[in-house]
Amino acid sequence: MAQLRQDYAKFESENTAIVVVGPEKAKAFAKYWDENNLPFIGLPDPKHTVLKLYGQEIKLFKLGRMPAQAIIDKDGVARYAHYGHSMSDIPENKELLKILSEINKEEN
Repeated sequence: MAQLRQDYAKFESENTAIVVVGPEKAKAFAKYWDENNLPFIGLPDPKHTVLKLYGQEIKLFKLGRMPAQAIIDKDGVARYAHYGHSMSDIPENKELLKILSEINKEEN
């Protein structure tokens, strides 16, 4: 999430809302958001309802839920998905911003 915060202004300039879905309960999630002053939306998902819909994997021997990123366009269509194989397997912001730019050009 720190990676997303670093380039938050760039994501905003691409007319993008960042929504982070996590497995924590609402109170713990809100506390983390407040303590870390995160500028984007956080969605607690303690029953893993949203995370299961998007196919995010759990690997107990690799510290739990693997990272996953999805880009969903304004029509609700998933245009990009990345499912990490380890906790550090996260696409760089530069890659995500390039995809967003291409999607925005298509929509204009």
